Amino acid sequence: MADGPLSERLIGGFDTMSEQFQLAARYIIDQPHDVALLSMRDQARLAGVQPATMTRLAKHLGLTGYDELREIYAEAVRSGDFGFAGKADVQAIAQRRKGDHGLAREILRAQAAEIVHLAESQLDAIVSTARRLASANCVFCVGLRSSHATAWHLHYILSMIGEKSVMLDATGGTGSDALARASRNDVLFATSVFPYTRVTVEIAEYAHKHRIPIVAITDSEVAPLARIADDVVLVQTKSPSFFHSMTPAFAVAEVLGALIAGRGAEAARESLLRFDAHLADLNTHLKSRTWTRKVRASRSASPTTTKVDGNRRKTILPNQD
Repeated sequence: MADGPLSERLIGGFDTMSEQFQLAARYIIDQPHDVALLSMRDQARLAGVQPATMTRLAKHLGLTGYDELREIYAEAVRSGDFGFAGKADVQAIAQRRKGDHGLAREILRAQAAEIVHLAESQLDAIVSTARRLASANCVFCVGLRSSHATAWHLHYILSMIGEKSVMLDATGGTGSDALARASRNDVLFATSVFPYTRVTVEIAEYAHKHRIPIVAITDSEVAPLARIADDVVLVQTKSPSFFHSMTPAFAVAEVLGALIAGRGAEAARESLLRFDAHLADLNTHLKSRTWTRKVRASRSASPTTTKVDGNRRKTILPNQD
């Protein structure tokens, strides 16, 4: 179990405490996650002491009262000091209290609120980032662990619309090798959130050292990526779940892809036509019966023509919606 922020002090002074203080201290040491969530009365009941004992113990530790002690533990939860396992314990407590429906509703509402916050606070940063990406000769994308989906999604969109994009996904341990050919006319797109993936930060530091422009999606103005990036979009990751929310970062990647496509609309359209034809040739997607009927009707209404191209004959199908 993860240690609480006052565990060391409580353990150090445990032998000199009264029996009632020891009961309260043992509860705080053994259940640090409950301290951040439950009321003082609930904690006193679980510890087997009177509420006043909890207050006196807090003052014994040099605090103003138990509210200050609870806030210290709550801040440890918010800052991630308990780690994923600790947060899972916190979530389990909340889930028992609110029920599955209640927790699911709270998570979804929190994610929706963060998307709204992006629209209110990060539009300038998003637009600036999109412009820099659109003007790059090549975009090198890196995002690992929980941030991988965000980086991959932008890379996939850029690949669809014909933009030059390279995913630094460390296949075979060669993730950063492609940066050897990057120049100041390219851009590194990097994304990472607390507790920050070391390799992502090191790749960004390499790009910064070689004066390769950097754009980043991260969660704080003082995050490692934010300190060296030329453009930064800040996202919130707080969630009632044990796992930090990646929904806002993923949403930003979608918006960036749309803006980049719109800035090069004609080229994007031509690339998407080729992309659609490629997917159709490989029969990649299941087609609805409605779509199939429309195609058949279109083909029967408009006969095919044959075009001679050198020594080859090419069948031209009618335009399809």
